[in-house]
Amino acid sequence: MSSGNVTLDRFRFQRMLEQLQRLEGRGTELVTVYIPPNKRIHEVMTDLRNEWGTAVNIKSKTTRKNVQDALTKVMERLKLFKEIPETGLAIFAGTIASNQLGVGDMQTFTVIPPEPITIYYYRCEHRFQLQPLFDILEHEDTYGILVMDSKDATFALLKGQRADIVKDISSGVAGKTRAGGQSSRRYERLRDMYLHEYFQRVGQYMTDIFLNVPNLKGIIVGGPGPTKEDWQKGGFLHHELRDKVLTTVDTGYTGHEGVKEVVNRSRSFLEKVRYMQERKAVQEFLRHLGEDDGLATYGEQEVIQALKSMNAQTVLVSEEVRRWQVTLVCKSCGHRETRIVDMEKWAEFEEGLGALRCLKCSEGLYEVAKKDGVEEREDLIEVLVKMAQASEAEFEVVSTQTEEGEMLLRSFGGVAAVTKYRTY
Repeated sequence: MSSGNVTLDRFRFQRMLEQLQRLEGRGTELVTVYIPPNKRIHEVMTDLRNEWGTAVNIKSKTTRKNVQDALTKVMERLKLFKEIPETGLAIFAGTIASNQLGVGDMQTFTVIPPEPITIYYYRCEHRFQLQPLFDILEHEDTYGILVMDSKDATFALLKGQRADIVKDISSGVAGKTRAGGQSSRRYERLRDMYLHEYFQRVGQYMTDIFLNVPNLKGIIVGGPGPTKEDWQKGGFLHHELRDKVLTTVDTGYTGHEGVKEVVNRSRSFLEKVRYMQERKAVQEFLRHLGEDDGLATYGEQEVIQALKSMNAQTVLVSEEVRRWQVTLVCKSCGHRETRIVDMEKWAEFEEGLGALRCLKCSEGLYEVAKKDGVEEREDLIEVLVKMAQASEAEFEVVSTQTEEGEMLLRSFGGVAAVTKYRTY
């Protein structure tokens, strides 16, 4: 199942950040700690103990206690790790303010980011400091980079703001100026032979490095001179990767400096590519809708029905959709059913349950079903993702950064699908 521009992991990461963003402390007592992967745990523990001691100077007795308790929770959580994960670690702890009178609840959250963090800091504010993690969300897609000329080639992976060099190889091909004593024709034949072998090696490394990269959105080829074009024309690239070449960029350098040039010159282009992918997915839905061929449907219940009947080919969901699928149970006959509720209207929905009659027995009142003491409600996008996986449907989470994405949200409720066969 393709997950389009927003993977399931990215979606879950985003929702988790939104949950943390809603939390507040009564004062500046919510602790945020960011730890980069190169930090030693004992060094971090020393710094946190020092911060715990410094907190003694806080004038408010309640705030002082809450800050020190939060720092203690952070240190306890840190002890669970033998070393900092390879992408770093973020720990959030503090007493969360409640609507009722009282001290609130002490809560601790541990986040291993999907991409490495480079910052190391401790903050104590009325909210958790989440911007470094939100920044990661903007840079999920991965792109392959090849920079080459007749002398060497460099392979890199671009993810967000960071380009990681994967491999450098040299060609072993001599320059165009022949050595003394050799005929120019023989020299050119030898050079062409070595160049062909070099082109083959580049193609093999491209396959080895890029073919199985998760979420690889495209490949950019760069370098000075015509060698990069000659290599592409020669058919040395694996057929599955050939379609992923997005553009060719002229650079003044090869190697690591050449990779930097490619990255700098491709930023605006890659932004357009991401939006084009989203637009294409929504435009296909709109085309079927306009042709009235029965292969387009929209609305939560309609799309869920298409997924249940294994009829969904591509599911489109706006990333702005904020709804729960909640399971209700009748207090009298035990009948269960699901409802879809806007997250922002959850409190209003709960208040109205007292007047909601059971559809089966018409007498009993509904209550939110619970499993192991936890209310049975799930993010609607999560529900649709799981159903799409089960039915092997493509899944696209669409932003509102394009006209098509905005239309999906405003005109079709943010949930639509292209089906395999007519739905009416």
